[in-house]
Amino acid sequence: MRRLIIFCLFLIGLGAAVFGFLNFQGLAAKGEFETILLDFREDIPKEVVEKNLQAIAQQYQVTPQLDNKFSAKDNVYIIKGDRQRLKELQKSQFNSATEFIEPNYIYKIPQPGKAAFLGEFLKPNEDEENVTPSLTGPNDQYYSKQWNLHNIGIEGAWSQTKGSGITVAVIDTGITRVRDLYETKFVKGYDFVNDREEAKDDNGHGTHVAGTIAQATNNKYGVAGIAYEANLMPLKVLNDYGGGTVADIAEAIKFAADKGADVINMSLGGGGESQLMKQAIDYAHNKGVVIVAAAGNENANGASYPARYPHVIGVSAYGPDSEKAPYSNFGAGVDISAPGGSEAGKILQETINEQGEGVFLGFQGTSMASPHVAGVAALIRAKGITDPDEVLKVLKQSSRVIQEDGLNYYGSGLLNAEAAVKLATEGQISFSDFFRWLRDNGYLNPGFWIDGGAVALLPKILMVLGSYLLAWFLRVYFPFTWSWSLSSGLIAGSSGLFFLKGIYIFDLPQWPFRLLGSSIPELGNSLQGTGDLNPLFASVLIPIVLVALLLGHPSGKWFAIGSTLGVAACLTVSALYDPAVWGLGSSHLARVFLIANALLCYGLARLALKNERQVA
Repeated sequence: MRRLIIFCLFLIGLGAAVFGFLNFQGLAAKGEFETILLDFREDIPKEVVEKNLQAIAQQYQVTPQLDNKFSAKDNVYIIKGDRQRLKELQKSQFNSATEFIEPNYIYKIPQPGKAAFLGEFLKPNEDEENVTPSLTGPNDQYYSKQWNLHNIGIEGAWSQTKGSGITVAVIDTGITRVRDLYETKFVKGYDFVNDREEAKDDNGHGTHVAGTIAQATNNKYGVAGIAYEANLMPLKVLNDYGGGTVADIAEAIKFAADKGADVINMSLGGGGESQLMKQAIDYAHNKGVVIVAAAGNENANGASYPARYPHVIGVSAYGPDSEKAPYSNFGAGVDISAPGGSEAGKILQETINEQGEGVFLGFQGTSMASPHVAGVAALIRAKGITDPDEVLKVLKQSSRVIQEDGLNYYGSGLLNAEAAVKLATEGQISFSDFFRWLRDNGYLNPGFWIDGGAVALLPKILMVLGSYLLAWFLRVYFPFTWSWSLSSGLIAGSSGLFFLKGIYIFDLPQWPFRLLGSSIPELGNSLQGTGDLNPLFASVLIPIVLVALLLGHPSGKWFAIGSTLGVAACLTVSALYDPAVWGLGSSHLARVFLIANALLCYGLARLALKNERQVA
């Protein structure tokens, strides 16, 4: 009967897990669209394409058209349609003539908020009279207010390079050449929204983003930019309301790659995976372009697209306190974190107001974080690192590591421009550089390992060793043979497969890895990703249930005994290391609770072994 109950519970749990997985709708399946993309195969004759287009127009009463003048060479057409029409087309005879038929998703500007930083805008003829230059660094009026540039150590980077010779494509709402962009160098771009060459901004977002990358610097006016000697390529894909289609964005990416861009910044995003955009990203990456994108502003576990695609550097945001910004997405798809601003301090650049006039505004968002990384990537490229994967490697290795980041708020860490440029300048890391990197990031400090690091290594090791020591001690009084079931119980009860907690897989939720990586006492808080222990799990209750159910089973009983000892070790180390329990906080009461339950677990294991010896 006991075995039947266990088997039924197992089937119920397995069924629930499979059902949840099969019904999980990831970010790839979500998104808004009003039109449908038809990418006709390039190996079929033009007359066959036209014949199919005529048939589609007649059957669905629509007018297929090219998205812009660049779409013709790729045989990409769009028609109006909803999800029902999309399903019909994907199952129709037209599908055989296309590479794919998919939604023309709408990506947007992530909008956590913006506010005037300095009040009224400054006219160009006012700049020379009220200059308050920084005591160190460039003489721009408001450079002292750019906490973000000081945070990433930009002056140390400028001592090596300012990005000369590098072109950064800004795929956004366009760029208006406000006063503080007069001295910035531009190359020819394109307006994919209105299908014209001049990519002027009618929103303000793109101009602000461009300013972070290459605002004119040391000109006694306004603010500074990161790679201010680089060239900007304005590519407008978003309208005045901040929305744009996958088709336009994909064409802009290919345009940038073909026209010599070294870096692409995309401070935009949304749900919905697109094969057309993925192909464009792969195309640009293969041509050596570094692609950077904002992680999104939904405070969601998982970056939005296009940051989520392979070969795109996904950027999350933090505020002036170097803590994750409350709006920033995190988790899968986040490669690095950069200043994005918060209510405590926004990102200041010159952009345009609703009348198109130059104005200094502070914005916050991952849209603001992304151009920081794009700007530093331009500095790295200027030092001779051309391969996109190597640029990402430099960004990651030089970032300031956050020791406790179980939910991947920060990716590799906080952006560090000075260290990145230095690493790019030196090329290969010498032993002394590596030793310095270990020291600067805390790895040589024993406190790093004791206090946690990435996976709380030392406490986990102590939990496992403690469980084996308890088993060895009891073996003296109640002799038994070591077995895999006992060992697996010791691991499950003490540390779990803790190294799995840091794993992130593209477009999958992270909670299964937290669940698989947790010990029995941690199961109650694994789904929420919190650190405090749930008293129902971090107690003797689950060991009691396991022993009651499995004591009569030949091998299961050893798993139950091992788990009980493992829980005892886990609770003991937790009591000494981090006694945090729901409802009890981190007080002495929490420590007493954990130690008391650890002793009860040890007593339960001893009782079970005594019973086993008597039965034998």
